[in-house]
Amino acid sequence: MASGLTNIPGIKVGVAHNRNAATGVTVVLVEDGARAAVEVRGSAPGTRETDLLMPGCLVEEVQGLVLAGGSAYGLEAASGVMEYLEKNNLGFQVDRFKVPIVPAAVLFDLLVGDGNIRPGREMGFEACANASTGPVPEGSVGAGCGATVGKIYGAGNAIKSGQGSFACHNGDLIVAALVAVNAFGDVYDQKGVLMAGPRNPHSGEMEKTATRLTENGMQGGLSNTTLGIIGTNAAFNKLLLQKVCQLAHNGLARSIWPVHTMWDGDAIFAISKGDVNADVNVVGIMAAEAISRAVERAITEAESICGVPAAADLST
Repeated sequence: MASGLTNIPGIKVGVAHNRNAATGVTVVLVEDGARAAVEVRGSAPGTRETDLLMPGCLVEEVQGLVLAGGSAYGLEAASGVMEYLEKNNLGFQVDRFKVPIVPAAVLFDLLVGDGNIRPGREMGFEACANASTGPVPEGSVGAGCGATVGKIYGAGNAIKSGQGSFACHNGDLIVAALVAVNAFGDVYDQKGVLMAGPRNPHSGEMEKTATRLTENGMQGGLSNTTLGIIGTNAAFNKLLLQKVCQLAHNGLARSIWPVHTMWDGDAIFAISKGDVNADVNVVGIMAAEAISRAVERAITEAESICGVPAAADLST
């Protein structure tokens, strides 16, 4: 069975988290470099070093990607990843220095656990030290430690989410996804059945966010964002990878509704680590599928934390 993003040779994934504070970091390392791109669709993003991923910019490769909790404070975790890579003499050569290229994106988890504790340099470094080519950690771990979904009634009536990963194979071609799901909206399975939505404050029953928005005129809040990383062994440049990111967002739209709202900062990165010849449309379709499956696993593998119940606990 596919283990997820680490099915692609040359990719390591590491996590570090504080379960009492309900926050953490997920690091994807490609130590000898990988081509990369990004597409931001949400309207409240928190990012670092994403401009250099645009086609036409000088730097072609990254050595790592960071997903973190802690809102904008969590961007500091990328500095710890840079420290780790520099100690290992990895990065973009500039004169006698090697400068690690480490784009990052964050999600808002301050209202779960202790919001005064956020990921920093130490946690970023720790996640690197924990990185391996083994199965990707899933559930309430890493950047997904404090992640929740279905928050129209507030964090106290949300459902616990987390981190998920899934890999799709087509001959020699591998396209895999890793996601940290902290959406304002709800998560639906492959058949369109509601898996995780807001809990009515009075009945405790799960409801549908879109219904509450359109029929009741309720409003959302700035405490969301779903982050994803696509990895492939297809030999793509930044321009093609950007298209893969765009198509991969369709996977979020298949699984999360509503998605890409003014209250979300949804972003998907893509990295190419390999030399397999492939069609960008095929890779994009596989990316959307991998994202959708990974989102579902973020719900099924999540554990209750800091008083926020996981869907699995509600059904027992």
